[in-house]
Amino acid sequence: MTSGDTQPTQPLPDWQPAAEPRRRRRIWPWLVALVVVVVLGIVAWFVAESIARDLVTTTIRDEVVAQLDLPADQQVDVEVPGTIIPQLIAGSLDEVTISSDDVPIGGFTGDVTVTAQDVPIRGGDMGGAAATVTLDEEQLRAIMATVDGFPADTLGLAEPDVTFSTELSLFGVGIPVGVSLTPQAVEGDLVLTPSAIELAGADVSADRLRDQFGVLADVVLKDWTVCLAEYLPAGVTVTGVQVDGEQLVADLDVDGGIVSDPELQAMGTCE
Repeated sequence: MTSGDTQPTQPLPDWQPAAEPRRRRRIWPWLVALVVVVVLGIVAWFVAESIARDLVTTTIRDEVVAQLDLPADQQVDVEVPGTIIPQLIAGSLDEVTISSDDVPIGGFTGDVTVTAQDVPIRGGDMGGAAATVTLDEEQLRAIMATVDGFPADTLGLAEPDVTFSTELSLFGVGIPVGVSLTPQAVEGDLVLTPSAIELAGADVSADRLRDQFGVLADVVLKDWTVCLAEYLPAGVTVTGVQVDGEQLVADLDVDGGIVSDPELQAMGTCE
């Protein structure tokens, strides 16, 4: 017999130490380092881009001043759109816009804007360029004063026309005549064509004026032609002209070969 209740003895389970929890690798220091590198790269790119842009625009500005014999303090604005560094690597600037006021052009001055495409950095022809020359009344008078018989001192600008005034004599009496002229470009020349006439303040037709004054009316009814070739390089052609507000605006086409061809760089001539 046995004393008391007894339970059969059970074998103890095998004991193994608990596995240590796997330590997580902290990723954020790598991310921070990557972000820092990227930011530094971006900053370096923008610094280099800023330096390259300043160098390009300053070089262009200095070259324009030297080539046109402008005063050292002449305000010349240079714009190069897009990112500079890839364009420098490619060897040409996609587009360059240069503008300056009161630029001497032959015997007169005007405000000039030139936009050129595919401008080579290491020589060669550019893709082409378009330019505008803007003249106020005083600047246009300087040009028209070179035209024989034109009363340049009375010239005015009233969009869309150029105007002037004169007198026609009838029986010894001077009668005031006002003339509106439509400007246009014809084979590179500036041509002013009468479009409206006032006689003593009243509108009259060309036929009426001719009937009344005969050949004396010719000075009023004639076209006035100004050869502009002598003021511009041979590679530059006037393609359009219009009065915009109180200014005369001429559109010009520039041959891309002008950057390397001496013949295109030489001043044009009038036949």
